[in-house]
Amino acid sequence: MLAKGITLRALELFEAVAQSGTVAEGARLMGLSLPAASQQLSNLENSLGCPLLDRSHRPLQLTPAGRVFLHRTRDALSRIRQAQAELTVLDISHLTSLRVGVIDDFDAEITPELVIALAKNLRNCDFRLTTGPSHEMIARMTNRQLDVVVAAAPSDAVQGTVEYRLLRDPYVLAVPRGFDLPKGKEMEALSALPLLRYDRGQLMGRQIEAHLARHRIALPDRFEMDSNQSIMALVANGVGFSITTPLAVLRARAFLDRVSIHPLPLAAMSRTISLFASTEQSDHVAKEIVRTLRALMTARLIRPAKDFAPWLGDTFAVIPA
Repeated sequence: MLAKGITLRALELFEAVAQSGTVAEGARLMGLSLPAASQQLSNLENSLGCPLLDRSHRPLQLTPAGRVFLHRTRDALSRIRQAQAELTVLDISHLTSLRVGVIDDFDAEITPELVIALAKNLRNCDFRLTTGPSHEMIARMTNRQLDVVVAAAPSDAVQGTVEYRLLRDPYVLAVPRGFDLPKGKEMEALSALPLLRYDRGQLMGRQIEAHLARHRIALPDRFEMDSNQSIMALVANGVGFSITTPLAVLRARAFLDRVSIHPLPLAAMSRTISLFASTEQSDHVAKEIVRTLRALMTARLIRPAKDFAPWLGDTFAVIPA
């Protein structure tokens, strides 16, 4: 068993720092804050029991132990990346038509990789991809305009489909970095800022409003938007706070250095991201796509989220088969 500080993320960071010559550039390449990157490197060195970087030089130089470890790290990462690539080889080459809809929360991290995997394995197939909010994807599925949809699961079953649960995405609180949020008095403190609401025409907006209503919380109705990026930009600039999810935060990671993420100061609530396949679609095809999505989400979503909010634990997790 590997020591606690030796994680895949730490190894990737070490490789990036060794290649770039600075912790700051390595952190940027990995999408980490500088303090988070420094802490991961310290944890890695402590776990190994020796320094890997000679910080007295600019640019950084590797210690003798660091040079040995970098060689082994690159070899290990190469094997892992090859294994990940092999996982995306889908047994779907027989398909002649496939219409896929994907939630727009996946635009940055998941959808491009999924499309690459599909394109590599669809030889003589009429392929169509549609992205958008969950309620639109579900509506297109219900109207038989799509064969497979990845979206947040609505409260009611989607008729004519088989559901494969993929990801548990809990609701969290996003506030401007540095905003004082005393434990046990969070809602009182939040009264100083307006709530930046998600469009109540979207599933996410409706779920948040229903949760607030269950707790008899009525907040001023000043802002409502269907743009996740705009909401997070406003939070980052101190305009208000948001009730959002780790998946939505990752989509707006450019603002993370000016936003703090906290547990929701109400009863826990989460949404489920699922794959819905029409009952006419092959069960084998759906399961192949699900397998690829679970591997991509583990690498692209779960690990990065633990860097900015380690307290999430298993509340933000891939749902096993």
